[in-house]
Amino acid sequence: MAYRNGVAAKGAVKLDRPVGFRTSSSFKSKLPPSPSPGSALRRSAPSLFGGSASSKDDHGVPGRVRVAVRLRPRNAEESAADADFADCVELQPELKRLKLRKNNWDSDTYEFDEVLTEYASQKRVYEVVAKPVVESVLDGYNGTVMAYGQTGTGKTFTLGRLGEEDTSDRGIMVRSMEDILADISLENDSVSVSYLQLYMETLQDLLDPANDNIPIVEDPKTGDVSVPKATVVDIKDQLSFLELLRVGEAHRIAANTKLNTESSRSHAILMVNVKRCVMGSEDHVSIENGDSSHLTKPSRPLVRKSKLVVVDLAGSERIQKSGSEGHMLEEAKCINLSLSALGKCINSLAENSSHVPFRDSKLTRLLRDSFGGSARTSLIVTIGPSPRHRGETSSTILFGQRAMKVENMLKIKEEFDYKSLSRKLEIQVDMLIAQSERQNKTLQDEVERLNLEAEKRISEVERNFADALEKERRKCQMDYMEAVKKLEEKLVSNQKQDHEGMANGKRSGEEASAVQELLRKETQLRKEAEKEVENLKSQLALFTQSEAGGTAEIVRVHKMLEEEAQHKKKLEEEIVVLRSQLLQLNFEAEQMRSCFDRAGPANGYSSADSSMSSVRHSYPRDVGNGPKAPVSTLFEQVGLQKILSLLESEDANVRIHAVKVVANLAAEETNQKRIVEAGGLTLLLMLLGSFEDETVRRVAAGAIANLAMNEANQEHIMVQGGISLLATTAADADDAQTLRMVAGAIANLCGNDKLQTNLRTEGGIKALLGIVRCGHPDVLSQVARGIANFAKCESRACTQGIKSGRSILIEDGALPWIVQNANDEAAPIRRHIELALCHLAQHEVNAKDMISGGALWELVRISRDCSREDIRTLARRILNSSPTFRAELRRLRIDY
Repeated sequence: MAYRNGVAAKGAVKLDRPVGFRTSSSFKSKLPPSPSPGSALRRSAPSLFGGSASSKDDHGVPGRVRVAVRLRPRNAEESAADADFADCVELQPELKRLKLRKNNWDSDTYEFDEVLTEYASQKRVYEVVAKPVVESVLDGYNGTVMAYGQTGTGKTFTLGRLGEEDTSDRGIMVRSMEDILADISLENDSVSVSYLQLYMETLQDLLDPANDNIPIVEDPKTGDVSVPKATVVDIKDQLSFLELLRVGEAHRIAANTKLNTESSRSHAILMVNVKRCVMGSEDHVSIENGDSSHLTKPSRPLVRKSKLVVVDLAGSERIQKSGSEGHMLEEAKCINLSLSALGKCINSLAENSSHVPFRDSKLTRLLRDSFGGSARTSLIVTIGPSPRHRGETSSTILFGQRAMKVENMLKIKEEFDYKSLSRKLEIQVDMLIAQSERQNKTLQDEVERLNLEAEKRISEVERNFADALEKERRKCQMDYMEAVKKLEEKLVSNQKQDHEGMANGKRSGEEASAVQELLRKETQLRKEAEKEVENLKSQLALFTQSEAGGTAEIVRVHKMLEEEAQHKKKLEEEIVVLRSQLLQLNFEAEQMRSCFDRAGPANGYSSADSSMSSVRHSYPRDVGNGPKAPVSTLFEQVGLQKILSLLESEDANVRIHAVKVVANLAAEETNQKRIVEAGGLTLLLMLLGSFEDETVRRVAAGAIANLAMNEANQEHIMVQGGISLLATTAADADDAQTLRMVAGAIANLCGNDKLQTNLRTEGGIKALLGIVRCGHPDVLSQVARGIANFAKCESRACTQGIKSGRSILIEDGALPWIVQNANDEAAPIRRHIELALCHLAQHEVNAKDMISGGALWELVRISRDCSREDIRTLARRILNSSPTFRAELRRLRIDY
């Protein structure tokens, strides 16, 4: 005999939350629908209540015990011993039927609710056997899932497997808790667990081995069975539940027999208590005349208490086959006696006997609610294929057949949650009192302020009114005195005019005759002026006729001048192109001559070819005091403005040659500032966005990439919308060289701390990740460089406290590509990605995403195998300093 340690070899464990889905298995009881809102995770099994509790809940709903049979595949010993014999069972899962062979020509047929072959996955077993029960528990019903069968047929594997090595092997216990935790709210609901074993008719606590004799208590009124002295642990998350299962399995008693190397010697019982808070329906208020009022009583809080019992029965065994002796023989007797008592109870319930012997065993007392009670029960019977154990297989099948005849009455246990309601009301009252006090204080302060303000305004208005009244009074007095003075002066003036009028009457006749003479002279002068105007009009007409011929001649001359200017402009463009081509040819000739001089006659052709290749791809810088490069010479001879003007030429060849010249000029750091100030950047962005010619776009992108090497130019590119244009070009272009130029430009922009947000919002990061579709090593190298630059800037911003939260690269989905290419054969790609991983890992907020994405393994590899010492040291320091990485490495038992 030994204690089961229950802990498999350590490996990577990943426990994902199950996705919500609906199942329509016939393995479920039909229950009335529930109006309470719930998650999509458990809507396949309706609840048994509608609104508040009713008489229907009191009587319960019938629900038959559902039975599934699962066949274990042959083990190594059976494959060798029974190689010449067929299996004793034949499964027909599509008909939910099983045939048990008596001999080669005769067999018995049995039908079950579900027939699971040896290839059935743990997930399918859970969905058809346990999930409907779990959903009923979440709706407020009690539920039981039990495994019965011969020793060594896979009961513990089906129920209690933790799935540490392979998450798909998780058993019913683990998957049930995942669904429960996913559906409840830990703020209002609670989940607690007890883990027991029934060993030799003694109930023991697997979570507290010292508690080895737990009494079973029955409520004399309701008949409910409980174990009040068992250890109860509140569950907050799945990890704590898994640790609890490991502790329980370590304390469970097991032994090595001839039939099973690790045979359970006790019945394991997992009790999961679920407490959920729900709101009852609103009740209509009736008035005296019997009519329903629109007023309703507020909904009352209810507490639903349900329990899930998962029972892993010890396997039945025959002493002759198991070879048990001594203390193990006593254990086998107790196991068989308790299973026999369980079989008697099921027989009595199946036959509707008036007496059911529940008190014959502690096992039957614990399972009183599961068979013939108010719980929803699913039973899975496990069998083996070996014909040597046909008798045990037959008894197991018959046990399942009898269990299918047992009917339970499902009931919901609801209680009014007065404590919760009282607590909520007290909190609300306290909040309302505090709010009322604050409002009263605010109101009083506001009233006092308004009173003071009103008094000030009233006194100010009174003072202003008095001043205005005094000013108006003084103004009226002054106006009155002025008017009187003017009237007196006018009266005196009128009197003087009356005296003078009589004296002037004599002179009026003389003045009238003088006026008539002046009028006559004025009329004569007017006639002479009209004659002069007529003469001038006739002369103007003659002059206009003679001028018409001269105007036509002037127009013709202007047209000739314009044509001459256009021809001159075209000739100047051709001269610039021819001059640049001549300078380039001279430079190529010089290069070939120097190659011939160095290489000699033997290998002259190969040297010339390599020289021409280098000339075609790039123009060298000035070296020492030697001759200047042709582009620089052209720059000095022609002038920057003339070269930039050729970018807008209508001739396609001129435009292509001009953009090539500008691109080579932009490669020189000394020229970049002058190009930007002269408007060259704006013209290049215009060419990139408007021209469909692939050569123009490629060379323009290369020129922008050269300009983007300067930090000052990077901000100009961002302001003029260059990021969006580069992103659009990256999405449209298919040429590898164009994509390399665009990726290089974006990679240069990624190295600017100020452009991080703009690169994401304007699509720069998405475009960079989209360029990887090309697959060309040079393109991927530029993409990796951009990601490394961006990660470095992010790391620096986080260190300075400017940025917080997850990396933008992780949020935009760059991590899978980074991990996939972290060990690329190309050294530049690998070096940039290794740097990016180290920068991302420097901040703890990215650690969990990097672990789940597989980046931890790459960090370990970098810390061991990276060719660069500085990167290797940085990776090792990050792994040592990050608590999350250290915990994961300890869990995986990885040394670094």
